[in-house]
Amino acid sequence: MTKLNKLIKLCIGIILILLIIYLASLVDFIFQPILSLFSMMIIVPFLMAGFFYYLLRPLVDLMERKKIIRPLAILIIYVVIAICVVGFIIGVWPSLVTQLTNLVVNAPSLFNALGYQLGKLEQNGILAVIIPENADLMSQVTDYLNKGFTVLTNYVTGMFSFFSNFAIILFTFPIFLFYMLKEGEKFGKKMVSFLPLRFREDGNEVMGEIDHALSGFIVGRVTVNVALGVLMYIGFLIIGLPYALLLTVIAVILNFIPFVGAILSSVPIVIIGLVQSPAVAIWSLIVILVAQQIQDNIVAPYIFGKQLDIHPLTTIILVLAGADLFGIVGVIVIIPMYVVIKIVISKVYSRFFKKAWEGV
Repeated sequence: MTKLNKLIKLCIGIILILLIIYLASLVDFIFQPILSLFSMMIIVPFLMAGFFYYLLRPLVDLMERKKIIRPLAILIIYVVIAICVVGFIIGVWPSLVTQLTNLVVNAPSLFNALGYQLGKLEQNGILAVIIPENADLMSQVTDYLNKGFTVLTNYVTGMFSFFSNFAIILFTFPIFLFYMLKEGEKFGKKMVSFLPLRFREDGNEVMGEIDHALSGFIVGRVTVNVALGVLMYIGFLIIGLPYALLLTVIAVILNFIPFVGAILSSVPIVIIGLVQSPAVAIWSLIVILVAQQIQDNIVAPYIFGKQLDIHPLTTIILVLAGADLFGIVGVIVIIPMYVVIKIVISKVYSRFFKKAWEGV
């Protein structure tokens, strides 16, 4: 009878929780501004701080080994970063703004030049192999470009909304990052301390594996993308591709999206190359392929090793799921989330289920 009463109480508790969730969903207009403010003030700065924590932690550790106290080492790094940001604003930002402005101003003439080049290719029969004769190439290209501009406009609108709250992020992000760099290693120990005593050794192993995997992924991804950007920019300068700096920056940013980003970043580069001439388009594609091959076969294996052995099909599914669930933020964080969940599930399986299921 006692067990039956406990079961009834548990069922009533679950029903009440579901009822509260349902009632809250009916008045979500009340909670939505609060959730938006919470995400802007907490989640976004926390994700940014976590990203830079893994980038800067090796440097802070190195300075600490050189007998510089940790808070002072962090402040020195902050000063160096501030100097680099000022240098970027003075040296690089004007060129980016100029190229972006020229691209927007020259967009009509670029479309006309693109139409002219596609018309020539269509007349010469070069595109007949991949495009049927009755297909209206220009209308298809225009349709795709219009859809692309619509998506771009939506993201730009979202970015303006993001930067309207940038002051909040700019204020909270350095504070989060400072305390992460100062006491970040205590965070894992604090989480493990909530576990029962017999599971704490396993918890420490899991936290260590997660920390190692995230550190390797973030530092490796940044290193690989910077190397790719340098290779592409040099190649674009050699072939004389217009807007080389702007296109390289776009390519580096998009390449943070695993697997899919490399394809997306190639589209505007090849289009701008085709506006110049088919030869420039071909050479720009060659530059992309060569840079990608150097990245995938030389730089990435050296940086990543075997620590993130994720199948390309798994990566595509994860990216699509992340985009559907959380938008652009989901696309960026889905792989680290997958790595963390995989480590936890593997440890739980080996600890509780492997012996029973495999007889090991």
